[in-house]
Amino acid sequence: MQSVVTVGLDGSPASLAAARWAADEADKRRLTLRLLHAWPLLTPEPAHAPAEVDQNYWSKRLVHTARAELQSRHPGLTVVGSLVADDAQEALLHAASESEMTVLGSRAMEFVASYFLGDVSLPVVARAERPVVLVRAASGADEGSVSAPDERVVVALKLNGSGDDLLDFAFHTAAARDVPLLAVHGRSVPLHARVPWGVDHDAAEEMTRDARQEMSKVLRPWREKYPQVHVADSIRLTSPAKAVVQAAEGAALLVVGRRGHRHGAGPRLDAVAHAALHHGRCPVAVVPHD
Repeated sequence: MQSVVTVGLDGSPASLAAARWAADEADKRRLTLRLLHAWPLLTPEPAHAPAEVDQNYWSKRLVHTARAELQSRHPGLTVVGSLVADDAQEALLHAASESEMTVLGSRAMEFVASYFLGDVSLPVVARAERPVVLVRAASGADEGSVSAPDERVVVALKLNGSGDDLLDFAFHTAAARDVPLLAVHGRSVPLHARVPWGVDHDAAEEMTRDARQEMSKVLRPWREKYPQVHVADSIRLTSPAKAVVQAAEGAALLVVGRRGHRHGAGPRLDAVAHAALHHGRCPVAVVPHD
């Protein structure tokens, strides 16, 4: 694995927003930023061909323009361009396998005719072997911004199934950004604990207490490994998907997990990851774990 952050570029506003976010993250982590543009019709590099006959001219211009902007924002950042004559999805999956993280643009539930979105971004998220971050395109006065109003990282915890890779990524990101980390756990209330006016108070207190004890146990070794990170926890008696989306409102980054591929099982995302990707407004990192 190379010490790079790879971002998929297709020229859309969403992919450019992703490139700005990726540059900011690579700079904080002191990694190289790779700008990847994949297109099956790219041709072998011609020798001394003028622009008017260079079939790769617009692809090279896309990468060059993005690189110039990002290096002006981050003078100390190493930025490299990569043109790949391949299907975008396959090129990104290969790049993801050798990158610290891969960053793609996203527009929530809206339809966009972008080569990297829809048919490409979600399969990459579901199949990649390393973390993939989806970044929303900025709009209006926020265009070009890479930071969120409330600088914190939010991580979704299942308690009985959150792997080390998920927590290491979340804590490492919070440490690199020097921001607090909020660990969120949602727990649906069982039918027997419901009463006509809501949730039985004693049952709610017991569920919250038990969940907080479990969360404390899960987080303890990571607090010790990253003592510089201020950690808070939030237990919400609602569906895990709803709890995570609500807690991440205005955050700098939401980190959710995805089970690694089991033998004979195809790639898939669970309800929490789906809700985060489709309804979360902040950048969302999906981290595969055991």
